[in-house]
Amino acid sequence: MLTIRTDLAAEARDLWRESAGETTRLPGVRARDEEAQGLPVARVEILDAEGERALGKPPGVYLTLDVAALWRREEGIFARVVRAMAELLGPLLPEGPVLAAGLGNPAMTPDALGPRTLDHLLITRHLQEVLPGFRPVAGLGAGVLGTTGLEVAEWVRGAAEHVKPAAVVLIDALASRGLDRLCSTVQLSDTGLIPGSGVGNHRMALNRETLGVPVLSVGVPTVVDAETVARDLLADSGAEEAPLLAGRGRRLFVTPDSIDAKIRELAKVVGYGLNLALQPDLEIEDLDALLA
Repeated sequence: MLTIRTDLAAEARDLWRESAGETTRLPGVRARDEEAQGLPVARVEILDAEGERALGKPPGVYLTLDVAALWRREEGIFARVVRAMAELLGPLLPEGPVLAAGLGNPAMTPDALGPRTLDHLLITRHLQEVLPGFRPVAGLGAGVLGTTGLEVAEWVRGAAEHVKPAAVVLIDALASRGLDRLCSTVQLSDTGLIPGSGVGNHRMALNRETLGVPVLSVGVPTVVDAETVARDLLADSGAEEAPLLAGRGRRLFVTPDSIDAKIRELAKVVGYGLNLALQPDLEIEDLDALLA
């Protein structure tokens, strides 16, 4: 039986509906469609252990912002997406200092969203004497186990013990179950995350239990499992699933051919969205001047 990989709660809900039927009630889950800055938002709230078992995600709030309009180059879309992110993320943030950790491997483009976002993040913790009205923000490029010999959780936990933030914000690339969401949605959550879970490489969890403070996550799906893509294409064509397909492509992942350009743009979008959520008195023009 195929286990379809996805980091997105909205997709997990849809997959559950596909298997259970539209009329079946999804226990322990509350979901609705919303808008932010005129952009579609899917809100999924996992309420309890029953909902966690159904969707395979820990209890909490998951907001999936549709940013496909970025690639249609709609007028003013950059500012709309940035403000929508800030609008959704702001209510999840407690008052006080924040540690932002960009997770991923900067040498591997589909995994580089987190580290590259830090280039567009306003770091203010060391500037409190000259910028007293700004929320203190520290940034950490956490690296990956294969290049550092350290678990991401060890990096982040060590930094959090030193910085003592009121909250930790994690930025990471995610896995989707379908091609249409690649680089076209942003998921915001108050549940933390398990690095690598979407590609079957589970690491130590980063959440309130392991870090001792609220942990928010911001992620963009950049890869999809190749076997899932193949099955979807067969289904769309009306062909029967090939028996030999099972298990093939489980270690292969598909990413857009324009991933370099998209990661560059998404890193700025995510960084600016975080900045407006963390420093709500600023405008996009202020960020352009401060980060130039």
